Amino acid sequence: MILVYSLGGSILAGRDAESLKEYATALKNLALEHQVFVVVGGGKIAREYIAKARALQAGEAFCDLLGIGATRLNAMLLIAALGRAAAPEPSESYAGALSASAGGKIVVLGGMAPGQTTDAVAALLAEYVGADRLIVATSVDGVYSADPEVDPGAEKFDKMSARDLVRLAMETEMKAGSRSPVDPLAAKIIERSSIFTVVVHGADAKNLKRGAEGGHTGTEIS
Repeated sequence: MILVYSLGGSILAGRDAESLKEYATALKNLALEHQVFVVVGGGKIAREYIAKARALQAGEAFCDLLGIGATRLNAMLLIAALGRAAAPEPSESYAGALSASAGGKIVVLGGMAPGQTTDAVAALLAEYVGADRLIVATSVDGVYSADPEVDPGAEKFDKMSARDLVRLAMETEMKAGSRSPVDPLAAKIIERSSIFTVVVHGADAKNLKRGAEGGHTGTEIS
């Protein structure tokens, strides 16, 4: 299978080298049987820099560029953990990512353009490479009717349609550094290309395999 992962920056940020190796090992094991692409988010470092830039009256496009820089730092860190199993630098285009995958290398990307979250980048990449599955590994264990960190009554969905995902995602505020399992643009891409998508809790590296091959407790979108 061709697998595309959207790996939240909050999953990688602050982890020590041994923890990063655990994620790298999980991805390398997956790459023995599958073609693996990983898009890495900005996480805490992106949000901190964006908050400071906003306080300095920077515009949203400028904040987006700061966030993209943070995603590429995180991507380089993951590449360091993956070693020779990965292409040596983050791809900066979808065509470049596809070319870099030749020979079975794991391809790691960060953000691409202002106005796009890394979820959207991952969805576009999945569309471009004809992925069999998009796995969104994030800081929550699936898609909820509301932010579970804010609303204790939020309902978790085990399965949902891409159309329902779009409807839910449209309620998300589109700002640099926003926190949502799947943003509106990513949801629309998933819908238009019928990309089978799984949202899992990324805090457990084992969920990378479960999201691809089954046994997870997240949300499936089809």
